[in-house]
Amino acid sequence: MSVTIWHNPKCSTSRKVLDAIRAHGVEPKIVLYAQTPPSEHEIKAVLKDAKLKPRDLLRRKGTPYEELKLDNPRLTDAELVALMHKHPLLIERPVVITDKGTRLCRPPERIDEIL
Repeated sequence: MSVTIWHNPKCSTSRKVLDAIRAHGVEPKIVLYAQTPPSEHEIKAVLKDAKLKPRDLLRRKGTPYEELKLDNPRLTDAELVALMHKHPLLIERPVVITDKGTRLCRPPERIDEIL
């Protein structure tokens, strides 16, 4: 099984999900998305596969969310995706992509749906 995790090693939830993946006997491809931001195309693909809207994937805590005034309802989905690419810490974590689907694994137990 192919597994990719958009991971932030500073995040305890992300670390728990990575440990759960490995406990299933899988060594995932680890994308340190804060250092290597996913493209807008990749973000859109994750949103589509996970059946999420851009606002569902926005992280507020510890990000420039307030500074960028992302609570503005006039911002379009395309604008939000572009901002997530430009400021990858705005992407909630961890995102896991497998052959069985894509999930934002909050809570961490959501990983069981796609392993």
